[in-house]
Amino acid sequence: MNKILVINGPNLNLLGKREVEIYGKTSLQQIESETKDYAKNNNLDVEFKQSNEESEMIDWIQECMKNNYSGLLINAGAYTHTSIAIFDALKAIKIPIVEIHLSNIHKREEFRKKSYISEIADGVIFGFGSYSYILAVMAIKNLLKKND
Repeated sequence: MNKILVINGPNLNLLGKREVEIYGKTSLQQIESETKDYAKNNNLDVEFKQSNEESEMIDWIQECMKNNYSGLLINAGAYTHTSIAIFDALKAIKIPIVEIHLSNIHKREEFRKKSYISEIADGVIFGFGSYSYILAVMAIKNLLKKND
């Protein structure tokens, strides 16, 4: 079974409570549960992590090289638009990467329209709320089939 890491960045632990008009009422725990169920039904083993610390996220990205992950789904939160360090870490790993956002970043503030992750990711899913994670699992499964 392919092992997929899902990294969630700063403030995503507040989903369901923070700016529900933008991010929805679904908590990160609910997203994790629904995503894991969907992935399991598609023969994928998904591990979720969340941190408000950039360095911890970078460590997890680097661990992809030695922990036999087949793919990475990443919602880096605000670090998407600011972190060259995460950009560099993602360049170092050689597995499929799908970038996730709950909101449509192109309907938001100007600074959110620039993503350092998009330059490296195999694809980007955004604007579908919590369903963005299910779509990302579909996408990573498709990418893994292509790489077989």
